[in-house]
Amino acid sequence: MSNLQLGLIVAGVLLVMGVLIFNWWQERRVRRRIAEAFHPPEQTIQDNRERVEPTIRPQADDAAPVATMTTREAPPGAKAAYRPPPAAESTFVPPVDYIEPPAAATDDGPPEMTEAPPVAAAAAAPLPRTAQAAATGLQPDPDIEAIVTLQPVRPITTGALAAGLHARFGKPVRWFGHKGDGGVWQLLSKDDPGAFAEVAACMLLADRNGPATSAQLATFTRVVSEIASTLPAAYAAPDANEEAGRAETLDRLCAEIDVQIGLTVVKPEQAAIAGTRLRGVAEAAGFRLAGNGRFEFVHEDTGTVEYSLHNVRSDPFTADSLRVTATPGVVFVLDVPRVQDPMRAFDRMKLAAKRMAQTLHAEIVDDNRRSLDDAAMGAIREQVEASALALKRAHIEPGSARALALFGA
Repeated sequence: MSNLQLGLIVAGVLLVMGVLIFNWWQERRVRRRIAEAFHPPEQTIQDNRERVEPTIRPQADDAAPVATMTTREAPPGAKAAYRPPPAAESTFVPPVDYIEPPAAATDDGPPEMTEAPPVAAAAAAPLPRTAQAAATGLQPDPDIEAIVTLQPVRPITTGALAAGLHARFGKPVRWFGHKGDGGVWQLLSKDDPGAFAEVAACMLLADRNGPATSAQLATFTRVVSEIASTLPAAYAAPDANEEAGRAETLDRLCAEIDVQIGLTVVKPEQAAIAGTRLRGVAEAAGFRLAGNGRFEFVHEDTGTVEYSLHNVRSDPFTADSLRVTATPGVVFVLDVPRVQDPMRAFDRMKLAAKRMAQTLHAEIVDDNRRSLDDAAMGAIREQVEASALALKRAHIEPGSARALALFGA
């Protein structure tokens, strides 16, 4: 063996060792950046959970009126005017509509394939931490989402992400793209034009159906990693079990501050409101019958539901049922986390309830069927204010994109 051959062998061994050491070092950088991005000190929701106001609890018979209810769990002993059915036990299985994609294709045809960098070895650029942008839904929100970042070897179109954009994981998933030109994250859909130098897949950790499970998170990260291998792209993903623990903590926090306020309008004993009469009065007051079995009052400026009108019975309202049935009463419901100005929304809902009660010759009562006068209404408004304050202390602005995600079904 010549000296040249020996030298080449030694150089090759050193090169391989150098690559392995470099990859190990890069992986440590990725894990450290993920830990910093997903667990920033004194910024994440769960780190502030001890400062959150407690859930408003029912009062004694001689105390303030009870018109408070929670969605994730009802206060002990409360007779809620409206209580949604409990969420069904999770039956999540890996998505069946995910199809193994072929080699990624773009609008300009299939890309030239090159060797992908070591998977999960290249350090992804840290996600922006602008709280205001995250709260408005304009960028990934690491406080409430599990985030996997992809860095393709060359910019890609949304066509290359089709398998992920169409997959279902049991929790909402958002995809963002970054063009790498100093711009901002862009929420992606299948028809968005342009090419993106970086992509972030974001899975919501908790909503009113409960926390994301380790199975859901593991499937999510696996699917995204498979997409990364076809691009090709380096990716950085959090640990699924750690994210599942974060999801449970977030869900417990949201359960403590998830409050709805109900005002019940009922007819005297043995009396009822004809469905046709109710629909006419409700629509004259600005409500519209929605497909979810209730009437909704939509804010004319924002287009969001400000409060809703439910059957005091468990039966949903439908166009057919309203023509042939009657009901003893209705419940005005204010979903505190989902409205931008809960106090003002309550004031408008109170006025609408008073007008409807007067029109239908009915009475406004609380959960314990006690008549509500103006003083009692003032006490209930204080409950609304306390609930809104609890949300803000948890860094969840009522009516924000963050609130709508966490307190959605």
